Amino acid sequence: MRNYDFTPLYRSTVGFDRLASMLDVALTADTGTTTYPPYNIEKAGENKYRITVAVSGFNEDELNVEMREGQLVIAAKKAEISNDQVTYLHRGIAQRAFEKRFQLADHVRPIGAETRDGLLHIDLLREVPEALKPRKIEIANSATINGKASKEKLSTKAI
Repeated sequence: MRNYDFTPLYRSTVGFDRLASMLDVALTADTGTTTYPPYNIEKAGENKYRITVAVSGFNEDELNVEMREGQLVIAAKKAEISNDQVTYLHRGIAQRAFEKRFQLADHVRPIGAETRDGLLHIDLLREVPEALKPRKIEIANSATINGKASKEKLSTKAI
């Protein structure tokens, strides 16, 4: 495995330390990471996303979805069932506790969650604040007409 040194990135950028940390974590992640439970990440539109997690066997009271430090954290823990209530002849449906973390980009936030048919759907929306959206800057044009300087303003339209 190849090691990458992000020190130059930390020295020459301001405010990108979170991005560098994410890259560092992604590149040094353990290859034996768990795939339980299975999940999908979908792009549902220009600024809309959906994470779908298979949560068969868990009810809504046993699921927890929250935002923590720019991460979407999905956790589940099955309520304890005493051994005298159920006797399994074969147990093939996994209902073990889990915690899944998804690093969200800036300005991406969850807008809703629902369970349906054994799947947990979490809808996400990217909302870039007006102050951060690109905008056209007005340029004044000085022209000499009949020996007189006049300024013509170019029209400005938002991008």
